[in-house]
Order: sequence, then C-alpha cells, then structure tokens
Amino acid sequence: QVQLVESGGGLGQPGGSLRLSCAASGMIFSIYAMGWYRQAPGKQRELVASITSGDSTNYTDSVKGRFTISRDNTKSTAYLQMNSLKPEDTAVYYCRLKNIGLLDDYWGQGTQVTVSS
Repeated sequence: QVQLVESGGGLGQPGGSLRLSCAASGMIFSIYAMGWYRQAPGKQRELVASITSGDSTNYTDSVKGRFTISRDNTKSTAYLQMNSLKPEDTAVYYCRLKNIGLLDDYWGQGTQVTVSS
C-alpha cells in the first residue's frame, strides 16, 4: 500500500517562507525520482522542481534561486523549501514519485499554498 502524505501548505505572506514535506511509505523511496508540481486556477500543471535518486536537481525558471528541493532517504521524505514567496506561487502543490523501470508513478493528493497579504 503506497501512501504519500503531504504537509506544510497553508497561508504565506509575500516575501515569507513555507516548507512542504512529502512523506512516503509502501515503497523503497531511494530508488524513485521525485518532483514537486503545482497547478494554479486556470493554468496547466507545471513541474516546479525535481530531484533524482542521485540528488540531481532541476527547477523551473520562475522559482530558481527561491525554492530548494531536497530528500532524506533515511526518512523517506522529500521537501520543498519555498523562500521569498510571491502571490504567483499560489497553487495546489503535488508530490510525485516515479520509477521508470518499475513502471511506478505515484501522486500525492495535493496541498494548497496561498500567498497573500
């Protein structure tokens, strides 16, 4: 039984910070690539940041320098540290774990992030 539990979302102020967590169970976390996606109202879902099993990271240009993705394999948890928040960061954020060889693809239920004063 695979389970992804997201936490850390909520209301943030412009210029403030939030930290999202994605705790996984039911799989060998370390062999999965992980990505954080977001979807704002009226917009397509976009990949915000990704991290491979080898800790290689990538970011979309709009969050580069502000967001940091990381993973702790001993805790089977991935994180998204969001600094210098902007109203444009408002979206539902989704955690995704994928293993191509195993044909596994898991999504979290999403967590709302709202950036507003």
